[in-house]
Amino acid sequence: MNEENQLLTRCLYFTASRFARNITKLAEETFDADDLAPSYLYLIMTVQFHPNITQKELCRKLSIAPSTSTRFIDKLEKRKLVTRTPGGKETFIALTDEGEKVYQHFRQSLEVLFERYSELLGREFSRDLSKMLHEASNKLEQNH
Repeated sequence: MNEENQLLTRCLYFTASRFARNITKLAEETFDADDLAPSYLYLIMTVQFHPNITQKELCRKLSIAPSTSTRFIDKLEKRKLVTRTPGGKETFIALTDEGEKVYQHFRQSLEVLFERYSELLGREFSRDLSKMLHEASNKLEQNH
């Protein structure tokens, strides 16, 4: 292996970015959610599991900036997939009936996505990699 390949192979930033681009492409092909990017679908999923979640808690759970969540919520609210209810200093987010339908479709798509990358990477490897990436992200967030 030449020096360039050695440097790229052991660089977590490069390999993680490369992996993210590839898995994003696979996810976008799989989700087919009426031009909603996967990030919006994960926000919908989080709200499904935490009805009337505060915007602040949503940001924490998804590791996104408040400005990003505002942009996402604005778009989802315009499509009548979520509602935003002010309550004092907090804003609460909930799914509409249409948002719940989108979640149900997304939930099925997640299974298809898992099958697609498991066929390519192997089922056990896929589970292990996902778990390791989750744990690594948690550690980086705790120390950042």
